[in-house]
Amino acid sequence: MMSLLVVLGLGLQACAPAPVSQSQVDEQRADIRAMANETIAQLYQQYPAARRQIQRAAGYAVFSNFGFKVLFMGSATGEGLAVSRATRRETFMRMVELQPGYGFGVQRFRLVFVFETPQALDQFVSSGWEFGANAMASAQSSTQQMGNQLGVSVSPGVLMYQLSDQGAIVGVSLTGAKYYPDPNLN
Repeated sequence: MMSLLVVLGLGLQACAPAPVSQSQVDEQRADIRAMANETIAQLYQQYPAARRQIQRAAGYAVFSNFGFKVLFMGSATGEGLAVSRATRRETFMRMVELQPGYGFGVQRFRLVFVFETPQALDQFVSSGWEFGANAMASAQSSTQQMGNQLGVSVSPGVLMYQLSDQGAIVGVSLTGAKYYPDPNLN
């Protein structure tokens, strides 16, 4: 069942229009950079201590996503940018996520990953798979500060922040996400 869902999700992602000309590629890159800058500014405004985390990190990634969940099935797609702080190298990326499990909602949201080590960043950019139990309940007023730790640890050396534009996706599910370099923009 999970294999079928992954295939369907990747099929939906393949339907996304690819840039045709160099000017379209440049425009799409500029749009992603602008989204990343806006998201980082929003993150710093909501969680001021995140600035220090990113300044000390090996790198970070920012994604803009659109997700939905209807009864027993959910999905999200998005695009973003991973940045190595040491080299300033940008890797433009895409994302597809499947969420089998009960829930209901539609949401635009942004994710910021903070990579504490170069190895964590390299692994994310090169393999980028993430599977696991996911309890997702986000609302505009929710906080992601727990004690002295900001964000949510999603794997060793990786913190994640989720910033919601509006609305909520509520549910408990087993989530499969794939983050991968965008062959059209790199």
